[in-house]
Amino acid sequence: MSADEGMSAGGEGVSAAGEGVSAAGARSSAADEILDIVDDNDRVIGQSPRGEAYARGLRHRCVFIQARDAAGRIFVHRRTPTKLVFPSLYDMFVGGVVGAGETYDTAALREAEEELGVTGLPLPRYLFKFLYDNGAGRTWWSAVYEVRCDLPVRPQAEEVAWHDFLPEDEVRRRLGDWEWVPDGLAAYERLTAFRSRG
Repeated sequence: MSADEGMSAGGEGVSAAGEGVSAAGARSSAADEILDIVDDNDRVIGQSPRGEAYARGLRHRCVFIQARDAAGRIFVHRRTPTKLVFPSLYDMFVGGVVGAGETYDTAALREAEEELGVTGLPLPRYLFKFLYDNGAGRTWWSAVYEVRCDLPVRPQAEEVAWHDFLPEDEVRRRLGDWEWVPDGLAAYERLTAFRSRG
């Protein structure tokens, strides 16, 4: 769900930080979406349009939601080649950016429903939060959630080239074979460590 795209985490889809959909008009409106800008302690220190936040490397907030079906399989998808950020990469989360004044919990439900193409999901369960920083100016507070989705999913075709629910052992096997969005991979590694601690 690459946080760098996280528009879905407000109008965009597969990634968390914010990219914008393929239609030029939609990209403009996504770039104009207002985000809370936060400090090292996740305190709001200002607001900025998404496009400016990305261009200037301003820290903001994103949500990452791991969706599982009734059998416990993880929703995995590959982004379309037309995505502006991380085209054609795989992700094991849905999510996106948290809008100005929006709570992490509200954004998690909104993003999960938008990206999975469903309505009526239960409220995703909050697990933990971490500060993602790629060392090159892309940084955001990342709240990680999980949700069970027993509904038939209908991801947006302009955002998702392929999707399936995969057993966790297959996801682990694919980590070295497929190219994953970097923030989603960071969230997955932290989630794996979080679960191993019990």
